[in-house]
Amino acid sequence: MAAQHTMMTMLSTGIPKVNSPNTYQNRINACVLLPPSAGSTCLSYNRRNPTTPVMCISAAAASSSTISIDEVKEEEKEIVAEKFDWYAQWYPVMPVCDLDKTKPHAKRVIGLDVVVWWDKNDSQWKVFDDLCPHRLAPLSEGRIDHLGRLQCVYHGWCFNASGQCQLIPQTDGAPVHKSKRACVAVYPSTVQNNIVWFWPNSDPKFKDILNNKKPPFLPELDDPSYSNIVTNREINYGYEFLLENLMDPAHLPYAHYGILETPTPKVKADREGGRPLNLGIKHMDINGFSTELEGSSGNFFAPCFFYYYPFTPPENGSVSSAVANKDSSGSMSTQKRPVLVFICIPVSPGKSRLIWSVPRNFPVWIDRIIPRWVLHLTQNLIVDSDLYLLHVEERKMMEFGPTNWQKACFVPTKSDGVLIGYRRWLNKYSQGQVDWGSKFNGEALPPTPPREELLDRYWTHVVNCSSCSAAYKGLNIAKKALEVIAFGLIGVVGLTKQGMRITIQQTSIFTMAILCYVASKWLSQFIYKNFHFHDYNHAHVLGNCTGN
Repeated sequence: MAAQHTMMTMLSTGIPKVNSPNTYQNRINACVLLPPSAGSTCLSYNRRNPTTPVMCISAAAASSSTISIDEVKEEEKEIVAEKFDWYAQWYPVMPVCDLDKTKPHAKRVIGLDVVVWWDKNDSQWKVFDDLCPHRLAPLSEGRIDHLGRLQCVYHGWCFNASGQCQLIPQTDGAPVHKSKRACVAVYPSTVQNNIVWFWPNSDPKFKDILNNKKPPFLPELDDPSYSNIVTNREINYGYEFLLENLMDPAHLPYAHYGILETPTPKVKADREGGRPLNLGIKHMDINGFSTELEGSSGNFFAPCFFYYYPFTPPENGSVSSAVANKDSSGSMSTQKRPVLVFICIPVSPGKSRLIWSVPRNFPVWIDRIIPRWVLHLTQNLIVDSDLYLLHVEERKMMEFGPTNWQKACFVPTKSDGVLIGYRRWLNKYSQGQVDWGSKFNGEALPPTPPREELLDRYWTHVVNCSSCSAAYKGLNIAKKALEVIAFGLIGVVGLTKQGMRITIQQTSIFTMAILCYVASKWLSQFIYKNFHFHDYNHAHVLGNCTGN
């Protein structure tokens, strides 16, 4: 049971456990390691004015010198001429296991509204612009007709897998459906690691982009010897803050207290068990960077893919080669290990989508016994327990501007090393934020909704998860059945004639009716708490803690 609990914890978290504690120094720099040719960069603070950060640049074989942040930015502009092109990348849409082949699905990715649907004629997932050329109705509200075409249900226009209009019912025989204006924009798409990916540019010149550039590939996600429970969730804060949060293991004992089992240091600084962590990054380039965490390693492959090996990864190298394309001749290591995989998708300002998994080659039997939706209960609680914190943090941060992260935040410890490197990557290659192109130009973040809506699980996960959606329907049927049985048994008691033997039977039936009614009420509360809204009260959790 202890091993099972440990694996449940690993399944429900995206940060590896670390074991060796570190000691605080009198003055700690959060280091960002660069290739030897570039030296290293550290973010530290002026002792006379702790609110004013400075950048320390040191060459590999030279003494360090201190310059201002503005000077560093100017130097970076001169050295780095590249700018990350957000619309020249592959983006994940959804895991295949959570897509229904019988209907179209609406999704928003990098500001684009797309519809994902299954073309049964070619046996492929297709990604279209979610817009009928007739009157701009969403095709995602349509259906797949008996011939396997995507049909707009506003006026019945039908489109084949190439986006060409095949039928306009309102025509009197004129071939208007053959006009280019009757076509739907089609995005290049593919399935990799059992996830649908698409290229966010429908220009015909990108039709064969898959031959030149492929989505990032992680062998463990396809290896049959690994278990692979995939989860998806719509997040009510932005992509930048989602990735930053996943790169910050120091928050686990606090934001997720009472949910996650975290290592207990020999000398506890507090009752939650926080401790120093030695974090850093290396091999930064426009494609991302590699990470280091006290013997563990991982990679951020821009813009969406972040994965972590709690142990030594299969190979070392630059980020450009860290996520390899699929190679059927490659062999997997037999070493027992999990891989923490996070796929972070920019949706719109203040909105993101997270797809995550913890594939592992031990013990895989757990995932065959525990239903997928049961594992999602804990995973959703983890997301909820720091969601409000990140939602508010994003709005506070935007008051300073996306490129002024260093001025807004005081990050003096090595525990912040990876997220500092991530923010540096954003500043260096994308002016501190996602480039939405012509979308959302100058648009403010959406207002903070009521807490119950902000932490909603039904619309952000249940309806998008095949397992949780099926469990939700099944549990609601069970709840109604218990209610019917309870009231039916009470009716039987009322219609039964009196008598000594009959009275005993009435009592038994009445007791059973009460138990069914209580069970239905408990199940109703369970459904609401786990599939709609569960408020994580940090003060209440800590208030129930004992010990130091």
